[in-house]
Amino acid sequence: MFPGSRDIESSSGISLKPLGSSRLVIDPSLLLLTVVICCIGLVVLYSATNESNTLLVRQSVRFAVAFAAFLVASQVPPDALRLWTPWIFCLALGLLLLLMAMGSASQGANRWLDFGVFQFQPSELMKLAVPMAVAWFMSERRLPPTLGQLLVLLSIVLVPTLIIADQPDLGTAVLVLAAGALTIMLAGIGLRVLLGIVFAAAVSVPLLWNYMLPYQRSRVFTFFNPESDPLGAGYNIIQSKIALGSGGLFGKGWLNGTQAHLEFLPERSTDFIFAVMGEEFGLLGLLLLLILYLALVARGLYISYQAQDTFTRLLAGGLSLTFFFYVFVNAGMVCGLLPVVGVPLPLVSAGGTSMVTLMVGFGMLAAINGHRKLLAP
Repeated sequence: MFPGSRDIESSSGISLKPLGSSRLVIDPSLLLLTVVICCIGLVVLYSATNESNTLLVRQSVRFAVAFAAFLVASQVPPDALRLWTPWIFCLALGLLLLLMAMGSASQGANRWLDFGVFQFQPSELMKLAVPMAVAWFMSERRLPPTLGQLLVLLSIVLVPTLIIADQPDLGTAVLVLAAGALTIMLAGIGLRVLLGIVFAAAVSVPLLWNYMLPYQRSRVFTFFNPESDPLGAGYNIIQSKIALGSGGLFGKGWLNGTQAHLEFLPERSTDFIFAVMGEEFGLLGLLLLLILYLALVARGLYISYQAQDTFTRLLAGGLSLTFFFYVFVNAGMVCGLLPVVGVPLPLVSAGGTSMVTLMVGFGMLAAINGHRKLLAP
């Protein structure tokens, strides 16, 4: 039996019964929204991959695995999550350190652990482990965090972020940093502390610039002036803007996108699939997708608002805002409003590990909502 699955007797003799103690915990809103977005992703991916049935089947299998992960995670009571959080964080950190020693290199980066039967990207686990660790650390402490506690929280966030950035995987490092930072902000920090963090970040920019690799610096230069190298570093974003602009209001129609089908648009099944959808379904299609994303975020924040303790409130809020950040970064990157950092579009881009991680996060939200305790005689 999971910890916390039994009824809890209050001091007044009133029983606090978990909502999900005797039934399968499924949040219909979260489940419906994620399924609809994933189905949209399959439709767009089929076109982006030039109508490849093989890739479509492969992505469908990934979705099935992610859906199963959602169901499993949604059954785990928050009390169990709180108990397991230190071990999950230590496991994720240990895997990152193991990766530094024996990971397999892919496209010049050392991001994957090869177990023979399958490959695993430990940094994906950190997207969940970091906000969980922040929420766990503050769960038994008064909010807002003191200066000493804030230093501990920053260590929890920055250590894995720097390790991931060293792989190098700047996109995932940014996401892990955002996941931890947003959860810390939900814990409440004073204006002076916030200004101090902003100042420290600004001062560290020259150091970070020297730490960045040449291709990462090139991305920053390209962000400010992509036309300076239209056939090199600026090619991706220029083609992405062409795809988005040519789609207009209603789009060219499914399977009729020229930028993707004529292979002008690179990474069209992963980082730039948002541009494929914009070309084929137009502005209205993109707005529909963004509305579905916002509905998911709103549902997660509502679950956070209804949460009954600090751990679940911070975790639900952190996961919800982090998901919003994923969407914001990818859409901004594809539109040329942010530098290209290699962040996929959640639940739509091709990929298995990222989708499973996201669905586990939504499963946690469902568990937090489903295992809330009601006053009962």
